[in-house]
Amino acid sequence: MRELRYAIIGAGMMGREHIRNLLAIDNCKVVAICDSHEPSRVAASQLLPEAKLFVNYQDLLNAAELAIDVVVIATPNHLHSSILDDVLVSGVHVLVEKPLCLTVAECELAISQEQTTHCDGRVVWVGLEYRYMAPTARLLTEIQSGTCGDVKMISIREHRFPFLNKVDNWNRFSKNTGGTLVEKCCHFFDVMNLIAGSEAVRVYASGDQDVNHLDEIYDGQKSDILDNAFVIVDYKNGIRGMLDLSMFAEGSKNEQEICVVGSTAKIEALITDSLVRIGRRESGASGVEEIIVAQPEGVVAGFHAGASYLEHLAMQKAIRENSKSEVTLHDGLRSVAIGQAAHLSIELGRAVNINELLK
Repeated sequence: MRELRYAIIGAGMMGREHIRNLLAIDNCKVVAICDSHEPSRVAASQLLPEAKLFVNYQDLLNAAELAIDVVVIATPNHLHSSILDDVLVSGVHVLVEKPLCLTVAECELAISQEQTTHCDGRVVWVGLEYRYMAPTARLLTEIQSGTCGDVKMISIREHRFPFLNKVDNWNRFSKNTGGTLVEKCCHFFDVMNLIAGSEAVRVYASGDQDVNHLDEIYDGQKSDILDNAFVIVDYKNGIRGMLDLSMFAEGSKNEQEICVVGSTAKIEALITDSLVRIGRRESGASGVEEIIVAQPEGVVAGFHAGASYLEHLAMQKAIRENSKSEVTLHDGLRSVAIGQAAHLSIELGRAVNINELLK
């Protein structure tokens, strides 16, 4: 197999996570790193001393001698749209970290740009890797095989720690992130969409900033990041989904819990226990099956329990086999749309129809 040559734009926490994953995969090499923040560049160069360093991503894209095959965009959210626009023009394969963009309108522009700059065989991938976590992947497989019967209800709970510290505290402000329900929860809305197998049509939400970052002020501006919310999603096929988010719940055994109830069974995926429970109606409470699941041997765990590593393997397979992306720009748009609608619902105090956001 020909070696795939990678460039990383954005060398912060997630950029370096991608580098560590790629270092563990055969037949690929990170040849260039770009970040305007010097400490991030230095930290990344310590992982890859031979990689060429750039301050400006345009210089990287113009460096034809590097023969780049794949660009990974791992910058702060508010920079995704403009950088992706230019990377698509270059014609290389691209993985853009979640969320795809801050708003549905920006996502629609990205989709239009992909169509305008179409290249046969190019893979464009959105970094929604939670679908590759072992318990989540097993739950999705069980649903697709019909274990649940007809899915009716989806409930996802994320009870976790607050937002981490990022460069220049960019993630403390909704103008940079798209808001918590876009920045953090697009992962779960993507999983919810996969389970529902339908388009979201209506979103109701309640949320606020109640505990975290209340006294944090940067350059005279107060942090405005929500730290808890309930979000209800109605789907076109009648399925209902709910997200329960708390970012001041460090005292939780499982950071993530996904529960799907159908006409014949209930399935739960628990993370970090790495456990799947299957309870069939015909068997009752005494017949609940518990299955410990794990990633395949050799998977690099990283920050997302091996999901980022598997994401790269899946993308490389698509590139080498000239097949389609498993996580498309449309998937990215759909996950952002629910988050944006949820924020708008909180602001307006009413349900928001997804078509209100679409062009």
